[in-house]
Amino acid sequence: MEDLIAELEAQEERLRFTRFDNDDAWELGSLLVRLGKERGLPITVDIRRHGHQLFHAALPGTAPDNDRWIERKIRVVERLNASSYLVGRRMAAKGTAMDAAYGVDPADFATHGGAFPIRIVDVGVVGVVTVSGLPQADDHALVVEAIGLFLQR
Repeated sequence: MEDLIAELEAQEERLRFTRFDNDDAWELGSLLVRLGKERGLPITVDIRRHGHQLFHAALPGTAPDNDRWIERKIRVVERLNASSYLVGRRMAAKGTAMDAAYGVDPADFATHGGAFPIRIVDVGVVGVVTVSGLPQADDHALVVEAIGLFLQR
């Protein structure tokens, strides 16, 4: 578990933006949709900046429940400025849960992988990229892959 947590922390250090506007949200969201379609993945993609939804798409095989998972994962990132997967792994390592640690309703927060902070260098977290529809490690990995590709362009 320690190795996984260290890897997730390194991802957050490495995957930082220099800027992020509406056009960037469209480009990153479209990249995630393209990856999902190419791989036949039943995913919903959501990108927000300062609480403003800039991109949302639901591919075949998804359901309204995916939107509810997205909302719950986003709240974790917004509250703790870390990916929902990293928060979940840290809590699992400590043997605790979000509701017990922070006094929140578990119906409103999900420490499951798939929501990743949009962190701008010298600014901080300004938004969230989220995928829902796959096992949590796969949701997280897809977001990380797409952000890495986006930043390499």
